[in-house]
Amino acid sequence: MEKVALLIEFKGGRVKKANFGMATLVRRADKAVWALVVNDSAAEAQSALAPYGVQQILAIQAGVPGSGWNPSLWARAVAAAMDRFGITQLVGLTTPRGRDLLPRIAAQLDAPLIMDCIDVDLARKVVKTTHYSGKTIATIQMMGRHFIYGLRPNTIEAQEAPTAVELFSFDYAAGGDDGFEVHAIRSDGAEIQNLAEADVVLSGGRGMKSGENFKLLFDCARLINGAAVGASRVAVDSGWVPYRMQVGQTGAKVNPKVYIACGISGSIQHFAGMKSSGMIIAINTDPNAAIMAKSDYYAVADLFDVLPELQRQLAASMPKET
Repeated sequence: MEKVALLIEFKGGRVKKANFGMATLVRRADKAVWALVVNDSAAEAQSALAPYGVQQILAIQAGVPGSGWNPSLWARAVAAAMDRFGITQLVGLTTPRGRDLLPRIAAQLDAPLIMDCIDVDLARKVVKTTHYSGKTIATIQMMGRHFIYGLRPNTIEAQEAPTAVELFSFDYAAGGDDGFEVHAIRSDGAEIQNLAEADVVLSGGRGMKSGENFKLLFDCARLINGAAVGASRVAVDSGWVPYRMQVGQTGAKVNPKVYIACGISGSIQHFAGMKSSGMIIAINTDPNAAIMAKSDYYAVADLFDVLPELQRQLAASMPKET
């Protein structure tokens, strides 16, 4: 049976939920499901992935134990492991880490790569992805010996299928050094949100009026499990919030179960980044705003009235501590 591997991503030592959709994608194709864990906990991966049908976990040690993030080294290690264990297809996430790592792996294997896939036929090596700001869906046939896919998070709903898991290990010495070296990884001190993996996204636009008012969105998001805060390009260009929060054609492509657009007019460029949301809710004082026609539900109202009340309702629904 052909072997297909998942490139597992972790956050804070835990397996990200977005990996479970990848496992469901491979399992429904009736392929042997492997998981590649690079310089992280195979035991954590085993516990998290066994309920979703992952049958083999390959723990890859890239470089010496304790080595940190080095996409060049990791890519060479993953490519070597795929050759060693006869893995021909690799599915990863189209996340900041995936965008850095997957192209390097494809280059190592001289393999075709399609990023931001919304569906993959692993048997026929055919993928679907969006083009032209989401106006069309391209169907692409891939050819080669290896195949690399970057799956858009949250496009495949995870379904459980518990199985026993077999553990393997692979050590990759840092041979063939290409001169790439990570000197430091710095953060701005803020909690980085991965919008693409959020189940609920609350986004603000011009109607938020200032960066300080985005606190209303963060206060609501903290009361919703799996929620993140996004923004339109206008809010980012105005300097109210950082670029990492931007949703749209030139920002993050999100696929939440619920997308709440607050004070956002709904330009084509913004819609391109969130049109695949499960449910779209808009709050705007303008009944003729473009976002209204694209929403499942909308409120013609002032967001400064709606958001404080939403926060109160969410807080009231929280379980009381005993």
